[in-house]
Formats: sequence, structure tokens, C-alpha cells
Amino acid sequence: MENEPKSVIGRRGSYAKGVARRQEILDRAIEVFAERGADGTSLRRIAEAIGVSHATLLHYFDSREQLLVAVYEHAESLRQAPEDLEQSSVDVMVAAATENVGVPGMVQLYSTLVATAIEEPAGESKEFFTRRFERVRTDMAQRLRDEQAAGTVRDDIDAETLATMLIALSDGVQTQWLLDPSIDLRDTLSRATALIAAR
Repeated sequence: MENEPKSVIGRRGSYAKGVARRQEILDRAIEVFAERGADGTSLRRIAEAIGVSHATLLHYFDSREQLLVAVYEHAESLRQAPEDLEQSSVDVMVAAATENVGVPGMVQLYSTLVATAIEEPAGESKEFFTRRFERVRTDMAQRLRDEQAAGTVRDDIDAETLATMLIALSDGVQTQWLLDPSIDLRDTLSRATALIAAR
């Protein structure tokens, strides 16, 4: 859905070798966080877990927060695939959430970073997630407008508001699932179809 160029959080490195090394670090960090989540560890402990020196990590990232945001952004970019234009807005939401919970550590990392973005007046998390939520809302609202025009989604609530509600529903259910994995995430989110159906 995203046409804008992907931003780079942290430093790329001066040469192709540096770019490749940064990529290796992020790939390894994704594996570590997918298994463990962010779990409050220091930048030094993260360096140990992914098998690099603390100095190497600091060469590419100024802080733990910057690294965590870069890891999440990188993981999200790897998961993005061309979307089926025939999918409904709810189908898109359910598919994304289902893929997310397949890697519990990344859901935990997402929740940690969003909490940081809310708590801190400025910083990597705040900037990244403000942009991300704006993009996701815009993309979802456009899909909903198309569905409203086709007569499949209610039009007594504007598309932007519906998009905000669906995103909040998805994030909220995923948070509850982290606390109680017995929640049927796919079924719960799928029921949003009835909530937004044309009347």
C-alpha cells in the first residue's frame, strides 16, 4: 500500500559493506526479538544476543530506542506483500493481525514501542508511529471509501472514522491476545464485517 520511499532509521554505513552489515544486524535482531520480544534489555545485552560488539551496534544506532524502531520497521517491510485489491478492509486487517500474532515477540515489540511513543514527547518511536498510523489510516480509509461507493460498507459514518475504529480494534484485540492467548483473534476481528456492513 505504501508508495513513499522507505526511511532509514539509524546510519546505513559509508559503503556497500556497511549497508550489508547493517542489514545483517537487523535480520539477526528480528530473529532475537521474534523469540524474546524487547523485554527491557539494554543495548549492550542486545548486542550480545545478536552476536556483535556493543561498539558495532553503536556505529549504526545511537540508542536502544532507535535500534528497536529500526528492527520493527525492517520486519514490517519484509512482511509487506502486494495486497489483493479484491480483499475487503476487514480481510486486510485480519490477515495483517494473523500474521503478526504468528510472531508473538514482534507484537510485544510493537506494543512496547507504541507505549514509548505515547510517553515520550519526542523521539524515534513518536516520529515513526505518528507517520505509520497516518499512513495506515489513509490507506484503510481509501479502501473503505471504495467499499462505501460499492454499497458494501455503511456510509453513515465517514471512512476516516471507520478506519480509525478498525485500527483501534485490531491493536486492542492483539494486546488482549498477548495477555490471554486463548482469545480467538481471527474470529473476533472477522466479526467487524457485521459492524461496518451497509444497512
